[in-house]
Amino acid sequence: MSLPPILFDRLRLPAVASPMFIVSGPELVIAQCKAGVIGSFPSLNARPHAQFREWLVRITEELAKYDADNPEQPAAPFAVNLIVHKSNDRLEEDLATVVEFQVPIVITSLGARPDVNEAVHSYGGIVLHDVINDVFAHKAVERGADGLIAVAAGAGGHAGAQSPFALVQEIRAWFDGPLLLSGAIGHGRSILAAQAAGADLAYIGSAFIATDEANAVPGYKQMIVDSAAADIVYSSHFTGVPGNYLRPSISAAGLDPDSLGDRDPSVMNFGTEEPAGPEAKPWRDIWGSGQGIGTTDAVLPVADLVERLGAEYAEAKARLLRL
Repeated sequence: MSLPPILFDRLRLPAVASPMFIVSGPELVIAQCKAGVIGSFPSLNARPHAQFREWLVRITEELAKYDADNPEQPAAPFAVNLIVHKSNDRLEEDLATVVEFQVPIVITSLGARPDVNEAVHSYGGIVLHDVINDVFAHKAVERGADGLIAVAAGAGGHAGAQSPFALVQEIRAWFDGPLLLSGAIGHGRSILAAQAAGADLAYIGSAFIATDEANAVPGYKQMIVDSAAADIVYSSHFTGVPGNYLRPSISAAGLDPDSLGDRDPSVMNFGTEEPAGPEAKPWRDIWGSGQGIGTTDAVLPVADLVERLGAEYAEAKARLLRL
């Protein structure tokens, strides 16, 4: 199956910036799209729902103006992430707004629903569904997803535990549609490695936390710069879904990173009210991150980060040709 044009014809790099809770807002998405990668944000970052509409107006208008001013190099498209788990009581309202604005790419998480896919398909949009194993991949495609995001070991936030090589290999044994790979991708050579493994595009999150446009407090951005793979803790303690988090942020919340209990997965928590520690709340004080942050050594504008990734990607391709 050929890749839909929307996933490559305006991209400077074969990459999608993943939607990060709290961190991804209109400033970050617009900067990512202008820099030539697909920007995205979770609809639930815009609270209340009325703000979601305001963000879509701003993103669509600013990108349209940019395209008019730069017809030779228009912006990449953007995506909205919808949490389709039953705990999301805003799904129907957010989905109706997605359809109204004809959001070009929708990323679905925590469940695969045919009705959501059909709604996006009704105006010609495409749906990418994130999965952590081959079983969930089959279910997503059977229920109408156009493409898959393989969230492998090392990815930031909610993540799987399988090797990216194993996960992509199993999916590619039966699926030839759009496939993205997430998991410790923080360098241009890792984007090329994702393609070599069988993915079409890389799915990058944590590197964008340490950017000027990210909606993250300065301490979070600096912790990304100061940390490496050894500083990442994988736990289901905070939401009921296993994920990767920065060890220093867990310690700062008054918790022992090495003695976290697991949360019952049937009682997921994606809000900000339930305490994570003595005086801390999940997502506000417990900071997600993937294992690929060892290459992040400064807080940069998005344009500079994409420029760096592009140079590294080109260098990696050239090196392979020399071998």
